[in-house]
Amino acid sequence: MIRVGLGTDLHRLVEGRKLILGGVHIPFEKGEHGHSDGDVLLHAITDSLLGAAAISDIGELYPPSDDKWKNADSKELLKNAYKLVKNEGWSIENIDCVIKLEKPKFLPYRQAVRESIAGILEIEPSQVFVKAKTGEKLGDVGMGVSIEAEAVCLLSKKD
Repeated sequence: MIRVGLGTDLHRLVEGRKLILGGVHIPFEKGEHGHSDGDVLLHAITDSLLGAAAISDIGELYPPSDDKWKNADSKELLKNAYKLVKNEGWSIENIDCVIKLEKPKFLPYRQAVRESIAGILEIEPSQVFVKAKTGEKLGDVGMGVSIEAEAVCLLSKKD
C-alpha cells in the first residue's frame, strides 16, 4: 500500500530570530517568527507525514496555545510525529520539498539540509530533496516579509 501526503507552512520573517531550515541554522539577519523555533520546512514535512498516514496534523499534536511547545525544537517534533507514523507500519519512500524565500540564497545549504532531514528521520539523503524558489519580488515572500515551505511525501506499508 502507498500513500502521498502534502504539508505546507508559512511564517513571518522577523529580526531577532534565527533562520532555521530543515534543522540547519542559516546565517541571515531575519528568522522565522513562530511558537516553536519556526522551522517552516520541518513543519511542512511533519504535516505531510502525518497526513499521508491519516493520523493528525502538526497543529493538533503541538498546539501553539500550549506553552509546552514554546520555542520547541522542530527536529524533536518531527521525530516524535514520525514515530507515530512508523508505529502504524508506514515507511518513507521519499520526500520532496520546495522552500519559497527571496533571501538568502539556499543552494549553498541544500546538501546540509538534506542530510539533516535524513538524519532526523533515519533515512538516506537520496530519499530527500529540497529546492528553493524566490517570490520574484512579488507578494510577502518576494518582499522578504515571509518564508513558506511545501513538502510531499510517499509512504509505503506492507499489507
